[in-house]
Amino acid sequence: MDTAGRWIGRGEALERLGVKTQTLYAYVSRGRIAARPDPANPRRSLYAVQDIARLSGGASDDHEATEILPFEAPPSRGEALIQSSLSVVAGGRLFYRGMDAVQLSQASTLEDTARLLWDAREANPFAGIAPRIDGVSGASARPRLFAALSRRAEEDPSSKGRTLADLKIEAAQVLTEVIDAVAGTGPRMYFHQRLGRVWKVLERDNHLIRRALVLAADHELDAAVLATRAAAGGGASPAGAAMAGLSALVTSPLAMDLSRTTAWVIEARRDPALAVRRRIETGGTVPGFGTDGWPGGDPRAAALIEAADLPRDLVAVVRAGEAASGLAPDFGLALALVARRLDLPREGAGDLLLLGRLAGLLGHALDQSVEGSPVAARLRYVGPRPGSH
Repeated sequence: MDTAGRWIGRGEALERLGVKTQTLYAYVSRGRIAARPDPANPRRSLYAVQDIARLSGGASDDHEATEILPFEAPPSRGEALIQSSLSVVAGGRLFYRGMDAVQLSQASTLEDTARLLWDAREANPFAGIAPRIDGVSGASARPRLFAALSRRAEEDPSSKGRTLADLKIEAAQVLTEVIDAVAGTGPRMYFHQRLGRVWKVLERDNHLIRRALVLAADHELDAAVLATRAAAGGGASPAGAAMAGLSALVTSPLAMDLSRTTAWVIEARRDPALAVRRRIETGGTVPGFGTDGWPGGDPRAAALIEAADLPRDLVAVVRAGEAASGLAPDFGLALALVARRLDLPREGAGDLLLLGRLAGLLGHALDQSVEGSPVAARLRYVGPRPGSH
């Protein structure tokens, strides 16, 4: 039977596998079965026949069927192993609980993506959340974001001994309050619509904010994920754990590169050839190009740039950088280009990254609090011999 490239609905997938719905979801979460949104109804999922055939004992000679995914490989000597069901990069694509992130971004909202990452598809934790009367202050989006998150980190009890259902509702409250802090407590629209409203983005362009938030939500293990899981493993609330993660993210190489890329896009927009030449002449590199870990280029960057319908001057920036570096745009450049395309504040690209990743970090906090493997490290003392001074 030719199974390559075929996708089927949930009912047929359950029938072929002979399992219950929760088992199917578990297969998807662990990357055993690829899933994607149904083009006819993005709130439904389609499942890869090829993966179902492999699990049910059908023959498959396809390369992907025998590929060892990152979570299946044993840890190297000296590495800590952190088990996560949230995201994985496989076959040059990023998957959120087994679903292709690029395909999700075509129609899903950040709320949809949060529910997927939090494994909250059966009940909506965002239902009925009302805005807080006591808002937070700050001159720009970034201080208000951290003020709202730190307030919840101080207010919320430990995650120890609490039910997963309650923690999911709390995570939804946290994410909503942070969006309120950045966008204001206006009409209860989708998060991307509310951000577009405060940033004065044309309604027809709000989809770019939505796509950017979804694509930024998670990306395997980095310092932000490690900090979040370490805090959650120690009993921190979802807000407290996510606060630790965002604090690591905001000073990470990714965030620093994004700031440099944003500045370069603003400079290069006036004269791309001159901006590139200045970088090369001073021995520098062109920011925003080169995708470590993505041999074929970061699919998130390609999808976001394609959807942006960039004006001629920003297209020239991309072409000049590609010609000079010989490399594909990275996700940071895509965020910076979208921010300039929408005329967001100078830190707009970074704000999109932080708000999107907050949904994912809250997911890691939930995952670690309830089902996560211990985050353990051994401290080896290398200081002066005790009593030697």
